[in-house]
Amino acid sequence: MTSVVEGLKPEIIWKHFETLTKIPRPSKHEGKVLAYIKKFANERHFEIREDATGNIVVLRPGSGGGKNAPTIIIQSHVDMVCEKNRDSQHDFMNDPLKLYVDNGWLKAEGTTLGADNGIGVAAAMALLDLPENTPLPPLECLFTVDEETGLTGAFALNGEILKGRTMLNLDTEDWGEICIGCAGGGDSSINLPVNYVEPPKDYLSFQLSVEGLKGGHSGVDIHEERGNAIVFISSIIDNILENAKISISSLEGGDKHNAIPREAFAQFYIHPESVSDAQNSVANVASALRNEFGTMEPNFDVKFTGSSELPDECLSDSSQMELIGLLRTLPHGVLKYSHDVQGLVETSNNLASVKKINDKINIVCSTRSSISEALESQRKRIKIMSEAFGAVAEQDEAYPGWAPNINSPVLETTTKIYTELLGKDPHICAIHAGLECGVIGEKVEGMDMVSFGPTIKGPHSPDERVEISSVDKFWDLLLKVLNELSKK
Repeated sequence: MTSVVEGLKPEIIWKHFETLTKIPRPSKHEGKVLAYIKKFANERHFEIREDATGNIVVLRPGSGGGKNAPTIIIQSHVDMVCEKNRDSQHDFMNDPLKLYVDNGWLKAEGTTLGADNGIGVAAAMALLDLPENTPLPPLECLFTVDEETGLTGAFALNGEILKGRTMLNLDTEDWGEICIGCAGGGDSSINLPVNYVEPPKDYLSFQLSVEGLKGGHSGVDIHEERGNAIVFISSIIDNILENAKISISSLEGGDKHNAIPREAFAQFYIHPESVSDAQNSVANVASALRNEFGTMEPNFDVKFTGSSELPDECLSDSSQMELIGLLRTLPHGVLKYSHDVQGLVETSNNLASVKKINDKINIVCSTRSSISEALESQRKRIKIMSEAFGAVAEQDEAYPGWAPNINSPVLETTTKIYTELLGKDPHICAIHAGLECGVIGEKVEGMDMVSFGPTIKGPHSPDERVEISSVDKFWDLLLKVLNELSKK
C-alpha cells in the first residue's frame, strides 16, 4: 500500500510524522508515543533522561566537528488536540489518523491532524536519525507532555534534566516568522448549581443545533472574530425565552479549553401555542448572525426540529434564566490589542465549553494576555460575573508569558541564517498563543530561546492542515542554524 506521504520532501520528517499519526497521543494519554520515542532512542543507543511527570530528554552527542559546541535544546510537545466532526466515528484512543493531500496541504479526514506539534516532534526525531558525521552541536531533544490542556508537562518539568541554555522551540505555526514572545494564560472552570424539575405536561420536545463554524485555536485565530457556537446558541435561546414558553432539558457545546467552539446543541420542551413564536425567534436571530458573520462563517448552519427524544427532567425556570444570563454575560473574543506591537492581541477570552457535570452546569473560559496584570484582572472579572449568577469559578495558577529579548544571541544567529537562505529578513514577532517557552524560561535560569516552524492552519479543529512546501523550508533552516551553532 502506497504511503500518503511518499515523495514528500523532506522524506526524513514525513516518515517520522506519518508514524506519529498512527500512535494515539491525546493530552494526558501520551504513554504510547513516549514508549515509541524511548524505543527509538534505545535502538540508537542514545541516553534518555526522564522526570516524574513523563517529560523525556533524548541526548545526541555533537557530531561533524560540533562535539565541543554548547548544547542546544530542541523542544516540542508530544500531545495533540483531539477534535473531530460530529459525524466522524474516529476513536482517538485507538485509531490511526487518515491522511490525505489536498492542493499542497496535508490534512486528516474529519479530525485534527496533530501537526501541532507533531511536525516539531518529527523534526526532533529526524535530527536524532541523521548520520553520525552531520555537523550538529550536542542536542537535548526535550519532549514534553500535556501541553494542550494547560502546559502541564512544562509546569512540572524538572529543570535538572536539561544542561543546555539555548533552546529552539518548534511549535510556531507561520513559516517566515521567528517568535520571541508569547502570551500567558489561565482557565476558569465555572460551576453553576442548577435545579431540575419534571417536564411540563403537554409540551412538545425540540432540538436546536448550531454547526458548521470554523472553530480553531483560541490564541492563534481569536483575532479573526470567528463565530462561537456557544455564543450563538445562547443568543438564540435568550431570544426564544423572550417570546415563548420553554423548558430547557440540556445545553452543551465546545470541548477543549483552547479551541473556539464549532458546535453547540440544546434540547427543550415548548408549549404548543409557543412553537410558532419559537420558530420565528430562531429564524430571526439566525438571520442576524448570518448577516454579521456570513463572510467569515459561510458554512454556519442552524437547525430547529421536533424531537422524538423525551428527556425526563428540565431546568427550573430560575436555573435556566441563570444559565442563559451567565452565558450571555461572559466575554468572548479580543478584549484588548497591544499598544506597543501593531496588530498583536494583548488580552482575550475564549468561552470554550458548556456541559452538564452531575448536578451542575460546567462552563470553561480560557483567558490569555501578554500582560500578567491584565490577565489577572480579566480572570477576576469572570469570577465576579460567575458569582453574580450564583456560580463558583475555580481558577488554577496562570502560566507565565514569554517576554521578548531582542538582544538574544540565538535570535541573532537564526535571523542571520534565515536571511542568507531566503534573501530577505524574517518577521520577528510575539504571538498571542501560549508556548512552553515562558514556563521553561522561568524554570531554567538563563535560557535563551526562539521558536519557529512550518505553516499550520486550522489547529485545534478538523480543518487543521500543514503546508507541505513550508516543512521543507523549515527543515532546511533548522539544519543550517544547528550547523552554525555547532561552530561556536
